[in-house]
Amino acid sequence: MRAFLGSMTGRVFATLLLGILLTAALTQLLADAERARVIDEFRDLHNLDRAEQLIMATEIVPESARKAYLDVANRPGMQLADVDTHPAALAPTNSEFTQALAARMGKGYVMRSLAARPVACSTAREQPVVFGLLRMKWRGTCESIAVRLRDGDDLVLSVLPPRSATSPQRTDYTWTISIFLVSVAFLAYLVARMTTRPLKQLAQAAKDLGNDINHPPLDLTGADEIRQASAAFNAMQARIRQYIFQRTQMLAAITHDLQTPLTRMRLRLEKVNEPELQERLIGDLSAMQAMVREGLDLARSMDTNEAMQMLDLDSLLDSVVADAAESCQRVTLTGHAGMALLGRPMDLRRCLVNLIDNAVKYGHAARVSVDRINGAARIRIRDAGPGIPGAELARVFDPFYRVETSRSRESGGTGLGLTIARNIAEQHGGSINLANHPEGGLEATLMLPEFYPGK
Repeated sequence: MRAFLGSMTGRVFATLLLGILLTAALTQLLADAERARVIDEFRDLHNLDRAEQLIMATEIVPESARKAYLDVANRPGMQLADVDTHPAALAPTNSEFTQALAARMGKGYVMRSLAARPVACSTAREQPVVFGLLRMKWRGTCESIAVRLRDGDDLVLSVLPPRSATSPQRTDYTWTISIFLVSVAFLAYLVARMTTRPLKQLAQAAKDLGNDINHPPLDLTGADEIRQASAAFNAMQARIRQYIFQRTQMLAAITHDLQTPLTRMRLRLEKVNEPELQERLIGDLSAMQAMVREGLDLARSMDTNEAMQMLDLDSLLDSVVADAAESCQRVTLTGHAGMALLGRPMDLRRCLVNLIDNAVKYGHAARVSVDRINGAARIRIRDAGPGIPGAELARVFDPFYRVETSRSRESGGTGLGLTIARNIAEQHGGSINLANHPEGGLEATLMLPEFYPGK
């Protein structure tokens, strides 16, 4: 769940869901408040009608029979009683209900609001809002009014809360809320998926571009903005591919053109009479030829036309180690990965060969071990050399960079082997790290992801 909310889809989903829920709750709250206001207005109008009818009917009844009549005529919500039973002081000003009732009854009647409210008004009354999740305080009319009839009789009119306020009927909104939340969550998830899917496609295309510059371009589908972004991405991919192709062609042409004069120079050096001078010149010439070849290998490691295919890592390692052993290199292999990789066999072979050659060249031996960890193959190549200073570990991957202690004619090297190996590993979604082993020597760790069919 944390990973989902940490993704862009999860954040968009959470934002939409929270926004919709807050909007729906606010809308429902305003609707409930408006409904309560309309109901209160209707109730006040109804109470005005009832009060007018009750007062006029009471006035018709003889004064001696009014008490008996009121005992029968009074109903819940409104009661009219003799003033002697409800002595109370007058309020400083009349309420809106009292003023409206006085306007209806006319000048022959006197209506005054009383300061003391009926006992029923002091009881807290709430009504459910927002599907019963919240409770809103009831604010309807509830007061006592002194009424003087046209014959001079004084009465007290009590406007009380309705029955529904004293015993509200609770409605179970569980299913309603559940269906509402599920519908809103489903809608928010669909919108989040529709919003982030093009971004995921662009991110995957960028990842595929890093692994394979010749990956097919994106389809120009979707909204106008998505099609424009896809077209711009395809144009960028085409420009990068053209740039790498031109650079590779240039290096290939330079390499091809240099081979002829270098060969002529080697033939002419054979005629040098001084053996020591001849040996030095031939060594320099060989170093130049090696540098030209590895420069071309570096360019090819960044732009290859070899097709991706599924291969067995253990078989590839056995083959590389066997070839190294046949070349009289001290190389051993332990462990078993038991997994398939999706990659370019020749490039991966070059990557492994470069790492093993580097270990043998500077550490005089290479101990190769392989295992499987977290869905990836871990290949560790450890040498028996002195290691590399910590400050140099990151720089050895730079092109043409060599550690000072290795700059001798015996160890040699152009400083491109690790750069080529890292480029190949990154094109296969992997990585290479160097570290000094606690027991001595330098250890190179190559991580390659496992191939999952259909993913």
